[in-house]
Amino acid sequence: MAAAGDHEVKLLGFWASPFVMRVSIALNLKSAGYESLDEVLGTKSELLLKSNPVYKMIPVLIHEGKPICESMIIVEYVDEVWAGRGPPIVPSDPYDRAIARFWAAYIDDKLPSAVRTIIGMLKGNKAEAVEQIAAMLPLLEDAFKICGKGKDFFGGDAIGYLDIALGSWLGWIRAVERIVGVKLLEEKKTPLLVGWSERFCVDGAVMNVMPKADDLVEFSKVYV
Repeated sequence: MAAAGDHEVKLLGFWASPFVMRVSIALNLKSAGYESLDEVLGTKSELLLKSNPVYKMIPVLIHEGKPICESMIIVEYVDEVWAGRGPPIVPSDPYDRAIARFWAAYIDDKLPSAVRTIIGMLKGNKAEAVEQIAAMLPLLEDAFKICGKGKDFFGGDAIGYLDIALGSWLGWIRAVERIVGVKLLEEKKTPLLVGWSERFCVDGAVMNVMPKADDLVEFSKVYV
């Protein structure tokens, strides 16, 4: 018998999307069973258009026939629906929660556009995009000091909201390093982030859904 909350859980996504990966990690952290339905690159399925008629974008979580859209909104939804399983994803303290949401918004404001520019999905100056990512990382190093409070993750002892927001991009950061030939995550400059990234990627909720950097590099050639 399926556990409470596990009935009819489907995730519309695509293997290379960090936004979809966020939802997969959240579901895995909660040991929530789900069916993964990959979209075909360059097309939008009828189910996607029906489930997200506003943005027509992945990810979409369909739970008991009801669609939920936008990756970090879905992460919060998963945390609430499967609240009895594992540590909470979203910080319980109001201040910690506000800070985590601030940095998640910062990541989504800066990182996606920079990566898309570098791989050719967006027009723009690729060198400036690389510099933008490089400038972000020391700030996120400082954020880790504050949010992590000396523990292994932004969320403390376990992967949390901000870990998911940033960690979902680690595959693409490594792919970008290969594409441009520049090391972005460096031990000398951001030692805490380097250590965190290693712990994040080997976590059981992450390792099977994290795309390999080489596969992402090959995928990016579609846009060259």
